[in-house]
Amino acid sequence: MKEVTLDSFGGKGDGVFDNTEAFKKAFDELRHNDGGKLIVKDGIWVTGPIDLYSDTELYLEKGAVISFISDAMLYEPVYTRWEGVNCYAMHSCIRAYNQRNVSITGEGIINGNGKYWWDLRNAKRASGQKSPVEPYELRLAELNPGYEKQPGGGGGRENQFLRPCLVEFSECTDVTIDGVKFINSPFWTIHPLYSNWVSFRNITIENPSDAPNTDGIDIDSCTNVTVIGCNVSVGDDGICLKSGAGADGIKKAKPTEHVLVKNCIVKNAHGGIVIGSETAAGIRHVLAENSSFPGTDRGIRVKSRRGRGGDIFDIKLSRLNMENNLCPIAINMYYKCGITDKASPLFSLDKQPVTDETPRIHDLEITGIKAKNCRASAGFIVGLPESPIDNLVIKDCEFSTDENSNASPMDSDMFYGLPEVNVKSFRIRNAPGASFENVKIEGPKDVFIYE
Repeated sequence: MKEVTLDSFGGKGDGVFDNTEAFKKAFDELRHNDGGKLIVKDGIWVTGPIDLYSDTELYLEKGAVISFISDAMLYEPVYTRWEGVNCYAMHSCIRAYNQRNVSITGEGIINGNGKYWWDLRNAKRASGQKSPVEPYELRLAELNPGYEKQPGGGGGRENQFLRPCLVEFSECTDVTIDGVKFINSPFWTIHPLYSNWVSFRNITIENPSDAPNTDGIDIDSCTNVTVIGCNVSVGDDGICLKSGAGADGIKKAKPTEHVLVKNCIVKNAHGGIVIGSETAAGIRHVLAENSSFPGTDRGIRVKSRRGRGGDIFDIKLSRLNMENNLCPIAINMYYKCGITDKASPLFSLDKQPVTDETPRIHDLEITGIKAKNCRASAGFIVGLPESPIDNLVIKDCEFSTDENSNASPMDSDMFYGLPEVNVKSFRIRNAPGASFENVKIEGPKDVFIYE
């Protein structure tokens, strides 16, 4: 394998020099010579967006930091999927498209300098901006006709501020990330999309707990994925499985399947291991085991709603430890994010017509969970009246609730339409196929609430 260093292409790791052209020259050299390894030495290497190519490895030595420039106009539009919909969005900080045998390895740091992006997003929301204004928004709006009717999860589709992921692999095969630390992502941190044979091992992801939409790993319509020995602390969901939203995802018809998550730690996230809410093409054949989710809002989180679609099944979640969560297990088909109309039929308690956009959840097995000091409730399981949760088994689990916490059972997950409850037990609605075997719950006066 040919090895080159960034400084040999005019790069400087002084924290000031713009290395965008140096990265481009280095990867052009490798891809035109049957691949190879680009070594980034100790230093701070400032750059704009980077493209990776087949049979290449980006290797960061200990002490190396790749630091991305904070300027939205540098991240030009590319066709991708953003919050579940195929559309144009900003080029990820690091991106590989339709490549094979691509890797990011080493002991260095990749820094998205997300504060610039988070502050912009928060300012737009505070000002009430509901349409494109800035040049970087207007160019995306022009490329995305009809965006006003596209679903979103609250990230900013209405104004077309479609922020970049820190790393995205789209339509790739044989992808590896090993050992690297990722910090301060503008949006989702690592986003494998429409990819096969993907491996993430021993990586660290750190975003502030209040950084908006900064999911850790979003596995999106991918097959044969392993996530092993990773540490994630972020401002949204931790390790998340997705497959598109609504009609667009159903048309694309690419499920996420054959996923293994093992020996991971997720902290300070909205969910530890998460399925959804973009579920349109289905999510199946998933095993998550031997992991810890301390301090996450929800440990296990399955979320969808009417209009999202998808068949979710053969999910096995085993030997997961949690402490000080709002709710350790939340299976929610009334998920509200991206919708402002609380009276929408999406949240009706009455049966609605079953269509291709009606999600289905069945054949889940949750075993060996230990959850202490659950602040809102021991569990939240809510299906749809027209699509009840079926064949859910929860066994050999131990839960304790924090009855002194100010958190309400209504904080167990994010939903509209459900009636008030005030007991921190297991809430079960439209889930006649749920069974509990050797489950211990300490704290609430009523152990189960069936509605």
